[in-house]
Amino acid sequence: MKFSELVRLLEQNGFRIVKEKGSIRYYGKPGWINLIRVDYHGSKEVPTGICHAILKDAGIKK
Repeated sequence: MKFSELVRLLEQNGFRIVKEKGSIRYYGKPGWINLIRVDYHGSKEVPTGICHAILKDAGIKK
C-alpha cells in the first residue's frame, strides 16, 4: 500500500488532517481521542509493520 492510498483510506473512514509539520501529518476525527501520525511520503510504499500499526490505531480492519 502506498502512502497516498493509506491517507485515502483514513479519509474514507472520517479522519481529517488536524495538523501538519513538514512531511508529518496528524489525523483525527470527532469522537476519536488519539491522533493518528502519518509520515507522508507520497507514492512510496508504506512498510508493512507501520501500515498495520496506523490502521490498528485508527481502528480500521483491512
